[in-house]
Amino acid sequence: MAAVSDRLPAFPWDKLEPYKKTAAAHPDGIVDLSVGTPVDPVPQLIQRALIEAADSPGYPTVWGTAALRDAITGWVRGRLGASAAGHRNVLPVVGSKELVAWLPTQLGLGAGDKVAYPRLAYPTYEVGARLCGAEAVVYDDPTELDPAGVKLLWLNSPSNPTGKVIPKDDLVRIVAWAREHGILLFSDECYLELGWEAEPVSVLHDDVCGGSYEGIVAVHSLSKRSNLAGYRAAFIAGDADVLGELLEIRKHGGMMTPAPVQAATVAALGDDHHVEEQRERYAARRTALRAALEAHGFRVEHSEASLYLWVTRDEPCWETVAHLADLGILVAPGDFYGEAGARFVRVAFTATDERVEAAVKRLG
Repeated sequence: MAAVSDRLPAFPWDKLEPYKKTAAAHPDGIVDLSVGTPVDPVPQLIQRALIEAADSPGYPTVWGTAALRDAITGWVRGRLGASAAGHRNVLPVVGSKELVAWLPTQLGLGAGDKVAYPRLAYPTYEVGARLCGAEAVVYDDPTELDPAGVKLLWLNSPSNPTGKVIPKDDLVRIVAWAREHGILLFSDECYLELGWEAEPVSVLHDDVCGGSYEGIVAVHSLSKRSNLAGYRAAFIAGDADVLGELLEIRKHGGMMTPAPVQAATVAALGDDHHVEEQRERYAARRTALRAALEAHGFRVEHSEASLYLWVTRDEPCWETVAHLADLGILVAPGDFYGEAGARFVRVAFTATDERVEAAVKRLG
């Protein structure tokens, strides 16, 4: 039983527990800016769609309803600029983390294969490589990698944790390099609708991929844009051959998005108003926290998109975590995301307005 778990790194969030206790002891309670989980209500139109589909006694399909595929393809064409996307180019998944963790296994990767991801990155990219026994390799610029043995290349723009956005010209260059070397490229774009000082672009945009999805797939989630983290609503879009193979595998594995969640996803993708409302909430929280952190002596790097501020006081990250915990504020240490983050912390602005205001006062 331990053979698989022994391949995995220690679960990072367990290390934060003592600091969480310190922060929770603050007289006015904890301000938790660590995980980045949505706290605002699920929009009413999405709740109504879920409720109306609650009488769903039969099994859903892995590929989803035609209405769901219509909604995803319409959104991919309109929002991502992927004008040629059709039903064979989309596939719902049960939350994006599940997809990231199990993708290398579902692709048949293993010993001798390499999975590449950014030097500062969401830890689940490494977990996915380790689960299947592949080698995890990190990069600063993927085109500087030795392509030998690299079977899967992860991009992440906007980045978690840094909020950095890959410019369109760089995306064009990276897609061309991956295709030249026969490397499958998956682009994690879950924060694409949360650009603040830069406009994120999808690898599926016609200007990036030339209207062809060969060898490229984009990953998208409704967790952040629509406050649906609890619904596990996500999808992938891109190369029809890759998605077709994954569909067959996932059918055997029973990886089905529940029917009410499929209906809720249709409603969410068909409405832009709630997305803009949520953006406004996050923008206000971001502005307040950024000003307070900078006044407190922090330097903000990147952070032009996503739901996080990537900040440093030029000291070891755990010293910063301890300092903020003493103020009742919990943040994520940068080394959760790689050794290159050892002097940074990640500050989420997903807390309520009241808790953000409390953090601003404490930092002042």
